[in-house]
Amino acid sequence: MKSKKAILLPRFQKMLEQMGENIKLARKRRKFSTIQVSERAGINRTTLYQIEKGNPSVALGSYFNVLRVLNLEEDFLKLAADDEFGRKLQDLELMGKSKK
Repeated sequence: MKSKKAILLPRFQKMLEQMGENIKLARKRRKFSTIQVSERAGINRTTLYQIEKGNPSVALGSYFNVLRVLNLEEDFLKLAADDEFGRKLQDLELMGKSKK
């Protein structure tokens, strides 16, 4: 069974590419080789290469394991942590209910 290719709008693809570049820079700052990171993350080097390119079809767990190896797993918790839009929607709903 062939897996579907993840398709993203160019703007969102750029975001993933930037994240991949950030991961690559973090690896290089720590002077870790691709072999070291891929072995410690339990992935192959090709997958690490795809992560560093921002490939959207790589499993989220693989991204997490690479962040863990780089001691950046806490950054994972920052994803969607500041839901400003959701809070505004909730506030609007609460304001509407209080006027009744």
